[in-house]
Amino acid sequence: MVALTLSMLRGEGPGMRTYLRHFTNHMKIRNKLILSFVAVVLVPTLIVGVYLTVELRTMALRGAAEQIETNMDRVKKRTLDLLNVSYDISYRLSNDTRLGQLANNSYDTTYSVVNAYRDYPDFKEYVNLYREIMSVRLYVDNPTLIDNWEIIPTDEQTKKTDWYRWAKQSDGLIRWSYIQDSRDGARYLSLIRRIDFYKHSTNGVLVINANSAMLNGILSQESFDTMLVADRDIVAANDSGLVGKTLEELSLEPDIADRRSGAFMTRLGDRRVRIQIVDLYPDNELINLRILSVFSVDDIVREPNRIIRSALTAIGVGLVVALVLILALSKLIGDRLLRLSKHISRVATGKLDLKLAIDGKDEIGQLSRQFNAMLGSIRALMGEVTESNRQKRELETKQNEIKLRMLASQINPHFLFNTLESIRMKAVVRKEADIARTVKLLGKMMRKNLEAGSGVIPVSAEFDMIGCYLDIQKFRYEDRLQYKLDIDPGAMSASIPSLIIQPIVENAVIHGMENKEGAVTVEVALKMRDEGLCVEIRDDGAGMSAGRLAEVVCRLNDPEDGDGSDHIGLRNVNARLRLSFGEGYGLSIESAPEQGTCVRFVIPGEKGAGNHA
Repeated sequence: MVALTLSMLRGEGPGMRTYLRHFTNHMKIRNKLILSFVAVVLVPTLIVGVYLTVELRTMALRGAAEQIETNMDRVKKRTLDLLNVSYDISYRLSNDTRLGQLANNSYDTTYSVVNAYRDYPDFKEYVNLYREIMSVRLYVDNPTLIDNWEIIPTDEQTKKTDWYRWAKQSDGLIRWSYIQDSRDGARYLSLIRRIDFYKHSTNGVLVINANSAMLNGILSQESFDTMLVADRDIVAANDSGLVGKTLEELSLEPDIADRRSGAFMTRLGDRRVRIQIVDLYPDNELINLRILSVFSVDDIVREPNRIIRSALTAIGVGLVVALVLILALSKLIGDRLLRLSKHISRVATGKLDLKLAIDGKDEIGQLSRQFNAMLGSIRALMGEVTESNRQKRELETKQNEIKLRMLASQINPHFLFNTLESIRMKAVVRKEADIARTVKLLGKMMRKNLEAGSGVIPVSAEFDMIGCYLDIQKFRYEDRLQYKLDIDPGAMSASIPSLIIQPIVENAVIHGMENKEGAVTVEVALKMRDEGLCVEIRDDGAGMSAGRLAEVVCRLNDPEDGDGSDHIGLRNVNARLRLSFGEGYGLSIESAPEQGTCVRFVIPGEKGAGNHA
């Protein structure tokens, strides 16, 4: 059953079409109309609705993503402009010989240090000139200097910090880090680099703090959550509550938190969000400075969802109205068809004096008029059939009278057998043993033929008749006829239709000896096989040409060929086999000139193997 269903679903052969035709034919009109409504209106509407819903949501998300990319490009440009100020100042200071002289002199008194600081006001001037920076500091290993929050002798605590140790080992490379300022304890996004004083064979660590207020001001214009991240620290954001936090505190997945760029869908708490990441320095692996923009998918699609709900409501109302109209129409059609069905049922009970009245010019009204016309034709035909039956009964009466007369003129079988027995006794008295034996075989054969009728007999009974027939023919033709019987012992108890083999043996004897002067051998073989009882009758007579064989086979398969020609016995056996066991169980004939003829057939196992029913 499962294999049949799968075959129909794949559309193999006509099975699918047949199944669909039967399925629809068995449905009521109302169900067909509802099914048509679902197939033609509801399903396409749902498909279009789902497609438009997905497309509208996709367009909203795509538009938001494009807007964010545009905004982030603007934020990136403004942020880089701000940070480049610190780059320029760091390069100037790295080549300032006066700064090297100030940082490496050995001072005897505090007064000399203060005078030196007064003579070098560049740090203050940079801070006053450029709003993009908050402060400039230089850490040097010179214990004669005094910490004025700009030139700072390096203490042991500072030397242990990661950023200081990295700067000392960086060979003058630049790095941005979110570090704590030793002056006020606040954290700033700071440019860090080592400055080498080649003349003095020393170096210092320069720290320039970017203006956090300006960074936050750049991001404050964004409509979505946007933040500037150094490594995993949030150094600026349009939401002041996020500044100073880490990405881990936002519950951002580590795999996304470490990405330098890209767009990702994830969840932050109970929100489904899209995160856009832009790397400010994609070509510099030492600087992990990124802009992250986070927007809620639900916020983006809220307006499209409202439009979709309104559209679905309108569509739903329209579908309900259409369904109500279809149900009303189906009831109107169903009531008219029900009236037609009731009249047909009454006609089926024999009431032919009815007249159906259904108005309308549609198909149902046309059926009503055709139904009334059909009733008139039936009443006329009933009269004709009644007259025909009367004439048929008269004809059958006359035929029965003829049959009785024919039966009365037939020879009594007992009289025929008594006569044959008298002939046999005369032959015995006159010592004609061959004649006596032949007459006995003829009587035995005729008695068995009369007893067999058209029923089913054991193979052993058929075997006796074949033996009688061949012995009689042997007596007739003497040495010109030889025969062999090869019967499987297991086949003797099988059941076969009566007189199914003997006519073929008779045909083999008669036609096998035609056109051949020498001796002819007839072989009869009965074998039990898996498919049933296999019967083969072979003769080594003159055989048939291909054309003659084709003509014989054609006549075997033509039940209307009743012209009294040869092989009427074979045609009779072939027809009985097919009627009894099916079209595949007829006779099979092989023949060739001077090679003889072979006739085969099979009795199926359930009817030819030990079944006497």
